[in-house]
Amino acid sequence: MTMTVGKAFVDTNVLLRAVNDALPLHGEADEPVRRMRHNGYELWISRQIIREYLSQVTRPGFFIQPMVMEQVDQQVRVMRVLFKIADETEAVTTQLLALLRAFPTGGKQIHDANIVATMLVYGIDTLLTQNVADMKRFASRIQIVPLTQNS
Repeated sequence: MTMTVGKAFVDTNVLLRAVNDALPLHGEADEPVRRMRHNGYELWISRQIIREYLSQVTRPGFFIQPMVMEQVDQQVRVMRVLFKIADETEAVTTQLLALLRAFPTGGKQIHDANIVATMLVYGIDTLLTQNVADMKRFASRIQIVPLTQNS
């Protein structure tokens, strides 16, 4: 049994590529997820990440052919085994509001702030993401691990 050395949160953009080998950057996403798990990291996602994943894989145009419900159901079952899942609680909402006061944010970037709020409440300090540009404002609170060096 591997000892837990830390916790890492997997952003939607990494999760999509790690579990779908037909997508560009699959290897670049899959490798750090596997390495972190092998090195004893506890890997986390949240209900928000699951919703964002479902939105992407069922949307016409993202994939050549959107996933059907049987495929989606199977993917979520796998996620439930591979990742700890953080729930959105009152504490997450409270932390989100505190982050919005400390780091003025609006529009779609509220979703990014909610990821960080969730991480802070669950004691997760590392984020695997391709979305470094939008997340770097929170670098004083979390460690950001880019999917690629060009992120």
